[in-house]
Amino acid sequence: MTRLSRFLSAPALAICFVSSAAIAQERSAATSEVFSRYASRVIKVQVVETSSGAKASFGSGFFVTADGHIVTNYHVISSLINTPERYRAEMIEPGGATLPVTVVAFDAVNDLAVLSSGLRGRPYFEVGPSPVAQGTRLFSLGHPKDLGLSIVEGTYNGLLLHTLYPRIHLTASLNPGMSGGPTIDDAGHVIGINVSTQGNQVSFLVPVDRATDLLRGALAANAGREAPSLAQLARQLRDHQDVFLRTMFDSSTKTMELGPFRVVTQPAPFFRCWGDATRDDDLAYRKSRHRCATDDDIYLDEDQTTGTITIDHELVSTKTLNSSRFFALYTSVFSSDNSPSGLEEFVTSWKCVTRNVRADSVPMRAVLCLRRYRKLGELYDGFLKVAVLGSRDVGLVSTLGMTGVTFDNVKRLSERYLRLVSWR
Repeated sequence: MTRLSRFLSAPALAICFVSSAAIAQERSAATSEVFSRYASRVIKVQVVETSSGAKASFGSGFFVTADGHIVTNYHVISSLINTPERYRAEMIEPGGATLPVTVVAFDAVNDLAVLSSGLRGRPYFEVGPSPVAQGTRLFSLGHPKDLGLSIVEGTYNGLLLHTLYPRIHLTASLNPGMSGGPTIDDAGHVIGINVSTQGNQVSFLVPVDRATDLLRGALAANAGREAPSLAQLARQLRDHQDVFLRTMFDSSTKTMELGPFRVVTQPAPFFRCWGDATRDDDLAYRKSRHRCATDDDIYLDEDQTTGTITIDHELVSTKTLNSSRFFALYTSVFSSDNSPSGLEEFVTSWKCVTRNVRADSVPMRAVLCLRRYRKLGELYDGFLKVAVLGSRDVGLVSTLGMTGVTFDNVKRLSERYLRLVSWR
């Protein structure tokens, strides 16, 4: 390198370092300014077990009216709906004061709730339409792992593709306890409500317009408003499935070839489908699998979700097994237990019926299993599993899973599904 080139390159390098440091300092300053300006509008929400006084769960929330209304996630306060006699809710202010709060409205499908604190004149976020471009830097506030109010920087990356109800993809590290807190831009506009994370900087928000709709309804129903209850939750789940299942498995549903069979795939645009197959040449048989599901589910309790439809096809074939050994293999695949788990508090035990059926001339062995929701009226989980009969070296086991549906919808979906399984 010549003296001239050294002379020219050194200042450029210095400028680069100065520029990077300046940018980092500017961002740090912006983050601290956002936190100091808006932190007083964010509180911790905790649910307390009444008899012991012990904290059962916690999350975050934020003021949205001058009358002290607070938005949070439904899953933060779901215990108050499931078993109101056992729990109460409190808010903890930034200064540490603890005050009681009550649930005035909730939307379980969108995982939102509105609380009343009775406080007046507190700083609050005005929620409403807030257009935002992909790549915009955002700030999430909340109480991660009960460590105190924190702020996290992230990037707006648009809406998820595989959901019936919208979710925002936020590139940021949200943690448990931040649920129900706001994600805002640097001007304090609420973009979404923290709801969940998959780790590795992949987090999700409920769009603010869903909270706006819920708040508007809660404020408009001041007189004679029905108290939040399990009856409301059951009604919301029924309304959800009416939208979700209206055209499921109708004549426009996509199908695909799987071995010698034709099967359902991606029954709606918001379903995600994937597949795999065994590749071990030493095995006497081969399995291929195709599965479809959505990123939607509805929170009921820590170990209980609902509102989903899943499809699972498993093709089993052989070139070397004789008919009796293949039949034993095929039977074991059909008999495997892949029913979803459930808490006895919420659902009954499974009850199953097994029959030989025929749909469009295709003979099948079918098992239909149901369990009822104990507290949510006539709602059920169900799964239909079928094995196509009639071949000595190839078979199809296909399973339709349904959660939070009425018996009429179980029957309707099962009948439609059976008609869409066929030989090519």
